[in-house]
Amino acid sequence: MQIIERLLSSQSDGMAGYLVYPERSAAGPGLLLIHPKSGITDYIKIEARKFANLGYSTFAVNVFELLGYPAATHIETGSQIQAKTSDAEFTRVLTDGWRYLLSQPHVDRKKVAVCGYCMGGRIAIHFVAATPEVRAFVGYYPTVRDEPVTAMRPVAPWEATKLIRCPSIVLYGADDTVTKIPVQEKMWRGFLANGQSLEWHFYPFGGHGFVDPGAVGYHAHAAELAWPMVVDFLERELKWSSPPA
Repeated sequence: MQIIERLLSSQSDGMAGYLVYPERSAAGPGLLLIHPKSGITDYIKIEARKFANLGYSTFAVNVFELLGYPAATHIETGSQIQAKTSDAEFTRVLTDGWRYLLSQPHVDRKKVAVCGYCMGGRIAIHFVAATPEVRAFVGYYPTVRDEPVTAMRPVAPWEATKLIRCPSIVLYGADDTVTKIPVQEKMWRGFLANGQSLEWHFYPFGGHGFVDPGAVGYHAHAAELAWPMVVDFLERELKWSSPPA
């Protein structure tokens, strides 16, 4: 299976991100991948290619560039950009990325999911809650803290989850020092309240970012366990079978 890769920029393409997909004659499933605060790093590109190799047209949207902050990565600046960007603005640019992915001829618009990592998981929750067309949601340790609502963050993530209208899989580790266990419990209850299918994987090891080898909380065994769970979830919920390896 030939994999096609395109690195898009706002200036030259009118869209920013990393698009990777299998060459095929018929439309297939798609995945909008939302990066953590570090931006489109090599790790995110690796994750996108892993999904593409399974048959998903995957678009890792460059959220920060669409917000007006172009850079190869945002390892040094991501926290500052996140702090001054409202959830409404995040949802706006994610919607642009979503529409771009759905416009691709190799994407079956009825079989498109969203996957978010860390910060990407948190902002994805608000986007998925506002977008009933999303068919499945994958949340790798969404970054959520027990904070008061503000004008920039008017809806707590555990409240937004109640509006999601698709199946979800959420993965957290016990050693997560960013989204601590009491907050994880709030999130769990919020997801349960939406009445959709929920797969909640709580590992007794692994910190925040446990699937990312460059993260402080990386845990190789937790990462190894999580991947097949996510693969199986997406195949079942999007009701398709990946091509043979």
